[in-house]
Amino acid sequence: MRQLNLDQLRTLVSIADLGSFSAAARALHLAQPTVSLHISELESRLGAPLVVRGNRRVTPTAAGAALVERGRRLLREADDAIDAVKRQSQGLAGRVRLGTSTGVVVDLLPQVLETLEREHAGIDVEVSILGSGNAITRLLAGTLDIGLVAMPQPPQPQLVLTPWRTQPIMAFVPSRWKAPKRITPDWLAPKPLIANDASTHMYRQTMEWFADAGHSPRARIELNYDAAIRSLVAAGYGAALLPLQESTDAPQALHDRMQVLPITPKLTRRLGIAHRARGTLDGATARVLEVLMAFAQKT
Repeated sequence: MRQLNLDQLRTLVSIADLGSFSAAARALHLAQPTVSLHISELESRLGAPLVVRGNRRVTPTAAGAALVERGRRLLREADDAIDAVKRQSQGLAGRVRLGTSTGVVVDLLPQVLETLEREHAGIDVEVSILGSGNAITRLLAGTLDIGLVAMPQPPQPQLVLTPWRTQPIMAFVPSRWKAPKRITPDWLAPKPLIANDASTHMYRQTMEWFADAGHSPRARIELNYDAAIRSLVAAGYGAALLPLQESTDAPQALHDRMQVLPITPKLTRRLGIAHRARGTLDGATARVLEVLMAFAQKT
């Protein structure tokens, strides 16, 4: 049996409510022969009479009444689905899938999410903790809508990459270590080190910083969580190279137990916004991009 036709189902419900083919035709802005055709096709498809044509009023049969009862729910759900798609397309509501690193989630994203909640409460942002490479892969696969990624990235014709923010990379050193005012690769390489996970852009960037000075240090531990790295530095476990935190949410006791020192040569982490071409984006994703760009650093 073929699937039910929602237009035909809507016609049956209208006839049950209004009591005649002509009244249903006027309400649905259809020609009366079209209304008759809808009912005859439904009856043929289901193999059962659905209405009784009386002199003054058309009434549903028992089978017709059962279909009308369930049909109301189906039509309501169909209307809700259409409304949800329209609201997402218009940017009034919907779900947007965003991927980024833990450091961005802790340091930069809360202000963005607070603004979105205030200005676009109907949009639900689903955040995934992802490295830049995984974020790009998922964007290309269509399972992610926006990625906040380390720059530069290899060009992808299907994606738009826009510069967003930059952060200076600093040396985070336990407070009890006697350190110079500026940290160099020569000084830091022999020390116990805490590094980002080897799969991250940050790891590659810092290892290149050491390599340019002729060093290839080995970290005591690799993590993909900046807040945990800072805690280990404060505990004296080792030193780390990390982007300078823009928020001041870390406990004062943590700051008191570590030194945050500039490095030579300088390093900068550059972040970008990655997404598919704007012509393919729904309204909800476009709204999130607008808010993100409002937080872009002015150049």
